[in-house]
Amino acid sequence: MITVAHLEALGVPQVTSYRRCLPGGPWQRLLPGVVLLRTGAPTRRQLVEGALVYSGDQAVVTGLESCRHHGLKRVAGPGEPIHLLLPAHLKTTSSGYVLIERTKRMPEPVRSDGLPLAPAVRAVLDECRRLRERPPIRALLAEAVQQLGVDPGELSAELAQGSRRGSALPRDVLKEIAHGARSAAEADAMALVRRTGLPEPVWNFSIHDERGRHIATPDAWFDEVALAWEIDSYEFHFGQPGYASTLARNNRYAAAGIVLVQTLPSRLRTDPAAVIADLVAAYRSAAARPRPPVVLVGRSE
Repeated sequence: MITVAHLEALGVPQVTSYRRCLPGGPWQRLLPGVVLLRTGAPTRRQLVEGALVYSGDQAVVTGLESCRHHGLKRVAGPGEPIHLLLPAHLKTTSSGYVLIERTKRMPEPVRSDGLPLAPAVRAVLDECRRLRERPPIRALLAEAVQQLGVDPGELSAELAQGSRRGSALPRDVLKEIAHGARSAAEADAMALVRRTGLPEPVWNFSIHDERGRHIATPDAWFDEVALAWEIDSYEFHFGQPGYASTLARNNRYAAAGIVLVQTLPSRLRTDPAAVIADLVAAYRSAAARPRPPVVLVGRSE
């Protein structure tokens, strides 16, 4: 990866560089003034390096590209831009697959695999500010908390310090996470349960039997009637135990006299009315029988 200006300094005229980038030539032009000295489709890494060559040595990679290098398990989608931060006084603009954001709040880069990355908290929120729908914002913030170990408090602080542009939805989702949602599905469930007319449950609290033995930590718990709601899916609960463990958990619920509702995450969006009906029916059933002697203990971290 090299600039046309650098090639010219090495004795290669500009006209020669651009001629070699014509169809069928041995090189290819990635961005204005940036040449890849090989044929074939560039790799994602080469695209990132080309973006940094184009933007200069003060550029910092942010957004999803930075999140992936920090450990977020997401594959680059077709056409996904490479988002870079540059100091506000520079004049470089977006071009091709490169999204340039000039800012007065340049983060101290974290070096990883030779790349200057925005810290995870900044990278996540830079991506969230670009999104316009709640579900992908929920998914990204929940995955950042679960997979990257990002502190929701740090996310809130960074959001407060940064630009207010595009911050309203991330701010709302962070409130959901602060109230106990550990996944994108649980955040969806929090929004849905408010439509049921039922009392607000607590989220991710441990339940014990009368002898102090742990029963489970349901996603949502309606304590007044001892009703548990589990959002069960490998898709959202990373590292969740297997099927046998889920059966064992359900058996403990049954033995303790707890009413259980299980919901797949996909139904929260594809059939919310049916999920609401399930919850309301289960709540009424739970309220109609004597409450079992189970104890709400505390939030599971």
